[in-house]
Amino acid sequence: MIENENLSFGANPPGEPRIIPRDHHCLSRKQIDPDVVKVLYRLHRRGYLAYLVGGSVRDLLLGHQPKDFDIGTDATPAQIRRLFRNCFLIGRRFRLAVLRFPGNKLVEVTTFRRHPGLDEMPENSEEHFNFVQNVFGSPRQDAFRRDFTINALFYDISNFSIVDHVGGMEDLEARRIRVIGDPPVRFREDPVRMLRALEFAVRLDFALDPAIGKGIDRCASLIAAASPARIREELQGLFQHKISGKVLRQARESGLLPHLLPGYQADNDSLNLLQRMDEKTLSPQPFNEAFGVAAMFLSTFMAFCSANLNLRITEILNKANTIIDPYCRYFSVAKGIKHDARELLVSCYRFARGPGLRGEKRFLRNPNTPFALELFSLWEKDHPEVAEQIAHWRQAICSPETKPTAEKIKARHPRRSRRKQRPQGRPPRKPRPNE
Repeated sequence: MIENENLSFGANPPGEPRIIPRDHHCLSRKQIDPDVVKVLYRLHRRGYLAYLVGGSVRDLLLGHQPKDFDIGTDATPAQIRRLFRNCFLIGRRFRLAVLRFPGNKLVEVTTFRRHPGLDEMPENSEEHFNFVQNVFGSPRQDAFRRDFTINALFYDISNFSIVDHVGGMEDLEARRIRVIGDPPVRFREDPVRMLRALEFAVRLDFALDPAIGKGIDRCASLIAAASPARIREELQGLFQHKISGKVLRQARESGLLPHLLPGYQADNDSLNLLQRMDEKTLSPQPFNEAFGVAAMFLSTFMAFCSANLNLRITEILNKANTIIDPYCRYFSVAKGIKHDARELLVSCYRFARGPGLRGEKRFLRNPNTPFALELFSLWEKDHPEVAEQIAHWRQAICSPETKPTAEKIKARHPRRSRRKQRPQGRPPRKPRPNE
């Protein structure tokens, strides 16, 4: 295990990196975005270190296509801006350079960081957090700051080698998720790392290092203090990568879920539904947050509706609001998303109580009704007793009678004849003498 004392001082951690030459790894420049290669070469030719870093190296070595490419260098943000006309600097907490290319393509170029020494910290404790994020260092110091070993691999453009400071290649070959340093210490630094460890294990189909499980067991309660905005961002990432069901199931088994989502009743029906939703949407279609929120709470909502199928719609609306409101308020979910999630839940109630009731035609013509039926159909896998109702509703939605034609729309909304108005600014006509 990599000892965490190495992470606490400004000096370089002892030891030398493992260098994997080009003929011993599968990563090629041809797999890297051409604009990223140009940036790497310009930095290198101007005398700076230029590495491809982070998850892009990991994904390329695994044969996956990265969603973006990050560059690490020993050039400061100001020096990077002088090298590239298309550069702008962002971040107060974490200062970095961003290069803009045609097609609104953005490439982040980050200066290597390190952990500062205790004698370097500012006297004002309120400035410590921002200061720690912006102390520049060496590539080895930067590698030891990262969260997991598989995310700390560097690709050196000067000789096409892989630079491994923390044993990431060994873990990549063993398909193992391992924390850099002592897991409890790193989890106290950033509790969200516990959720990210579960995410990487599921997304990459890797095994968790036993030390991570022990660390989560000791530090699970700390994630309750994490920023709601960061937790929501991570949850959205789970939905986008189609792994929400498996990750939340692991979070429940590890004891992390009660602190991650306080009050959320993650029963087997809910987790099964999320997992089927992930499998259903494996195609690269955009993630719909309202659909995800409704799926998370559908089991709780339907447990109430099953015993109250004779309630009025207004009462059902209030119940749907009561169920999803704590989640939406905690994560500052937009009102439009909350409204759509509530309407999906209420539509499932309409499906469950059966056809032939008031407002059915208007409900069938609603463009969101097929979307809600898709959610209800996923829930039916654990509740086969509603299969017959789903078949009826699917047939009713596809019926030509429920699809408004142009003639029907025109008949329901006849065009009003516009009254001819007098042009503004023209004085009224004066009456003639004989009038």
